[in-house]
Amino acid sequence: MTQRTRIVIALALLLAIVLAVFAVDWLRQQNAARAQATLPPGAVPIYLDSKLRGGFQPTDLERLQKVSFTEPAEGKVQEGWLVRDVLQLYIDIGKLKPASSITVSSSSRGKSAELTWAEVGNPANWVMFDLSNRGTLKLVSTLEKLDEREEWVQDADRIEVQRQ
Repeated sequence: MTQRTRIVIALALLLAIVLAVFAVDWLRQQNAARAQATLPPGAVPIYLDSKLRGGFQPTDLERLQKVSFTEPAEGKVQEGWLVRDVLQLYIDIGKLKPASSITVSSSSRGKSAELTWAEVGNPANWVMFDLSNRGTLKLVSTLEKLDEREEWVQDADRIEVQRQ
């Protein structure tokens, strides 16, 4: 085999590997776009380690137990569903670590709250979704970083979980 033939074969292999990498990346993007498109309108997507795991809808909340607490600032009752129960519908919460990050965000308000699984998983913290007067979800809690109305994440429309 001549030197020229070896070089041509090496370049062909290199080109095949590069094309395979681009093809795999393109397929992943297409699958992610299709998965996003299959969520029904109004569903809140739940991502685990940047991968879409599903999207919950108000009808999913009917299966969960309602809880409530009275906020100390205005003395109003906040009633809704624990975020840990919502997450359990779509991911295996047994695999989360205390330091796992859970971010609830609102694209319309440009606001988000980042919590740890230790905070969300503890029922005494009352990390929950409550329905606003407009029927959208708001993230409320008795935790110091979410215990005032200005700190709540209203119109929540995305949940991201990073196991770390």
